Amino acid sequence: MPTREKDTYCIRSVENALLLLEALAEEDSKCSLSQLSSKLGMTKASLFRLMATFESHGYVERGHSSSEYKLGLAAFEVGQKLLSRMGLLHKARPVMSQLVRQCNETVYLVIRRDNDALFLEMADNDQKVKVVPLNGRRFPLTSCAAGKALLAFDELNDIPKTEQTPQLEEELKYCRKNGFSVDKDGVGEGSTCIAVPLFNAEGESCGCIAMVGPSFRMDNSTINNQLLPAIKAAGEMASARLGHIGPELKNKQPATANN
Repeated sequence: MPTREKDTYCIRSVENALLLLEALAEEDSKCSLSQLSSKLGMTKASLFRLMATFESHGYVERGHSSSEYKLGLAAFEVGQKLLSRMGLLHKARPVMSQLVRQCNETVYLVIRRDNDALFLEMADNDQKVKVVPLNGRRFPLTSCAAGKALLAFDELNDIPKTEQTPQLEEELKYCRKNGFSVDKDGVGEGSTCIAVPLFNAEGESCGCIAMVGPSFRMDNSTINNQLLPAIKAAGEMASARLGHIGPELKNKQPATANN
């Protein structure tokens, strides 16, 4: 029997419904049918029928204006149930909380989704000046330290050829050798991100821990003397909780950030 591409099994109406939910999830506030129609290339009539179905099941709620919509509590409940069943999050969360108490900077659990780094869970700090929360946000793998920490230990490393530059390869090589990646402005202007990979029991990269804060608090001296040792230890601890035994990194010589 000949094989068939997975796209041939897609049901267009279901695909459109999922695209609509994803579009609503990307919005920080309410969104109108006109905005969604322009964004998704779908007619208002089609969107209205989908919205009516979602609204009847609690996945979408209307704003004060009957033409504005936002995600409903049912979508939130489904998301929370999924997160509660994620072994990675369950194992990493206590380590993240401890790292925040130690360094007083925001820490994220980041996983790969297609060619993006998805900032999945946040452990917040009590600083007065903070970077805008990133939980739920996605960034291209090649644009930030978290993405590069994911790419560096991904056996497939299947990024588009147009993004495979000598500079990127050097950065990934550095991360593989030293076990961390650092960027400035990668997740927002004036921000600094430090990321370390996480490994499961099979020694496979399964995510990363990223620390994000304002660059004025995260200068090279602070990174090298305080933050980097702490986040690398946290990464090793989280990996151990996931069942990883032994060092994944072959070169254990100390390294410092030089950005």
